[in-house]
Amino acid sequence: MEILSQYGLFLAKIATVVVAIVLIATFIVNLTQRKKQRGELRITNLSEQYKEMQEDMSVALLDGPQQKLWHKAQKKKHKLEAKAAKTNAKRGITESADKPRVWVLDFKGSMDAHEVSALREEVTAVLAVFKPQDQVVVRLESPGGVVHGYGLAASQLQRLRDKQIPITIAVDKVAASGGYMMACVGDKIVSAPFAIIGSIGVVAQIPNFNRFLKNKEIDIELHTAGQYKRTLTLLGENTEEGRQKFREDLNETHLLFKEFVHKMRPTLDIEQVATGEHWYGSQALEKGLVDEVGTSDDLLLRLMEGREVLNVRYLQRKRLLDRFTGSAAESADRLLMRWWQRGQKPMM
Repeated sequence: MEILSQYGLFLAKIATVVVAIVLIATFIVNLTQRKKQRGELRITNLSEQYKEMQEDMSVALLDGPQQKLWHKAQKKKHKLEAKAAKTNAKRGITESADKPRVWVLDFKGSMDAHEVSALREEVTAVLAVFKPQDQVVVRLESPGGVVHGYGLAASQLQRLRDKQIPITIAVDKVAASGGYMMACVGDKIVSAPFAIIGSIGVVAQIPNFNRFLKNKEIDIELHTAGQYKRTLTLLGENTEEGRQKFREDLNETHLLFKEFVHKMRPTLDIEQVATGEHWYGSQALEKGLVDEVGTSDDLLLRLMEGREVLNVRYLQRKRLLDRFTGSAAESADRLLMRWWQRGQKPMM
């Protein structure tokens, strides 16, 4: 028994040393990573990807001898192109220098619109290099969410519009409520036939546990400075005056939403479409909510003719410690935020 006890103490000491080493190493790595950029831009040439796919499909349809001849011809072609590119580089000539570019941004929004942090970096990157002949396509997917989050996301796209950069919004699945607020910033909206569009409205809901707590003889004290610092609460007793103020705030937010959409799309009959309803792409076209029915794939294929299509993505870097603890903490934070937002702020 004494041997087992000593062995157990030995294992405990080893485990303590190992944990200490891991914690120290993690701390050092985190200190090092703080000095580095927290994210990176990734540029993907969609035109080249499509060209490669097209070539692969063409080769697959050839028989064995034809494939050999094709590969031989391609090898010769690439050699000549490389030689020409080298010559042009010496002369300071870039093949795609005068070629119009299409910058493709992707936004798949969640309820809290936290993706706006990446969007702002992508927009800034495009603004840093854009030329007068360039344009932007945003592949947008969002059912909406918190007002301030989607208001900021729309403002990021407004930065492009303010610089007179043509913006096309492509919606394959859904751009509703806050998602449509973003979409209407574009000069043109292209929607898939069954994509969900519209839902220009505002909603807020909050559960109230006051009667349950009273039955359990639990008192809730809420102290505020300012008549309308808190209108409706989760735990306290709500008043009719608080409910009325809450509704007024919702209507005011809805009015701002309608004014924004009407400003972006002045020909739209805003009172007819600002009922909180949504429509599918084909129906949205009839009501003027979108300008064209089609998929983002067809749109980009058309734009590839005579242009270079580039996808811009900003990828967040996570610290080593965040990789171990981030997922669980992030999930908990998101859950808490959902409940808080539903009870405190309107959603669109």
